[in-house]
Amino acid sequence: MSHYLKSAGAGLAALALPSVAFAQDATLNSGDTAWILTATALVLFMSLPGLALFYGGLVRAKNYLSVLMKVYAIAALASIIWVIAGYSIAFGEGNAWWGGLDNLFLNNLERDAVSGTIPESVFLAFQMTFAVITPGLIVGAFVERVKFLPVMIFTALWLLVVYAPVTHWVWGGGWLAERGVIDFAGGLVVHATAGISALVYVFMLGKRKGFPTELAVPHRPAIVMIGASMLWVGWFGFNGGSQLAADGGAGMALLVTHIAASVGTLSWVVMEAIANKKPTLVGAATGTIAGLATVTPAAGVIGPGGALLIGLAGGLVCYFAVNLIRVKLKIDDSLDVFAVHGVGGMLGILLLPFLSAEILGGTGDGDIVAQLIGTGAVVLWSALASFVILFVLKMTLGLRVTEEQEYEGLDISLHGESAYN
Repeated sequence: MSHYLKSAGAGLAALALPSVAFAQDATLNSGDTAWILTATALVLFMSLPGLALFYGGLVRAKNYLSVLMKVYAIAALASIIWVIAGYSIAFGEGNAWWGGLDNLFLNNLERDAVSGTIPESVFLAFQMTFAVITPGLIVGAFVERVKFLPVMIFTALWLLVVYAPVTHWVWGGGWLAERGVIDFAGGLVVHATAGISALVYVFMLGKRKGFPTELAVPHRPAIVMIGASMLWVGWFGFNGGSQLAADGGAGMALLVTHIAASVGTLSWVVMEAIANKKPTLVGAATGTIAGLATVTPAAGVIGPGGALLIGLAGGLVCYFAVNLIRVKLKIDDSLDVFAVHGVGGMLGILLLPFLSAEILGGTGDGDIVAQLIGTGAVVLWSALASFVILFVLKMTLGLRVTEEQEYEGLDISLHGESAYN
């Protein structure tokens, strides 16, 4: 088997040992393999079409296709980057900081290689879908005003410089895994990296014309709900698959994921009913995503009691974060990427040691000091690296479309198409 896997990935690396080396005589388990094959499809389904529709319905009609195009193109680009170097950097032997480049283009991947109880090719593909959706999340921050080519270049560089190294730190047996950081399915690796980088992108890009007073409401709330529903279903693969086995741990991860999503949904509905007297479908869908993002890092260590509390915390804290960032601070994070994904993911990381208590049905795992160190390191590196990449792009290609293109809408001005003819 390939000697490049040091970790079983999101679930086993976090819950078993900081670095899990697979024995040469590892045996394939058909049940585990079938489940992770299914989970891989579910996670890709989250991006295509789930995330695309969720984001697309939130923007104005003249920018609908531009959002779909970015999420779609990023899915293809991220997959290629993962094959070329991302997987090697994330899961190569390397050192505590990165996995190295010995497995470029998967040149050491053997057809019969086994990673734990599943084929290495399946583990690789499962992790690839995480690399696909993470930069896709960032799209929600800069919609309606950003050039297409710089987004693609940023995505490629960001995956290699931010996402893959952080993946190695946490899931590939790197220095944060050695310190005992637990991130079951991506509170840091996915949501914190995307949320912080999205916030940096917004500051480098500037606000949309007319923000916050003149912008229209989401043009297709029904599409937002359909996209959120796809994300909800796909999240069973996202969290349940991170156990990397078809066992009780996967079943519990799936259960607590659904509980947290349900509580997040209803908590947002209640807050809107109190604040505005009219709960909205878009608000309910946003609450769902907040609950899901918050439970993601803890899904492998909490029980039903912890899921109820973490879903409630995610819904309430992210609701107030949206109000603070968009309304009070007037930061044009267009679709609340930082407030929902960034805040939710980091909140779940920090609540994990407390809500994993055995009295709540959890495993009792998690150390708050390690979680704080992990959060601080990922936030700082994501912000610094994203700033450098974006600064270079802004000075060379530019990040933003012209005022005329923004007024016309990116569907026509950038892609020559219209969603509604």
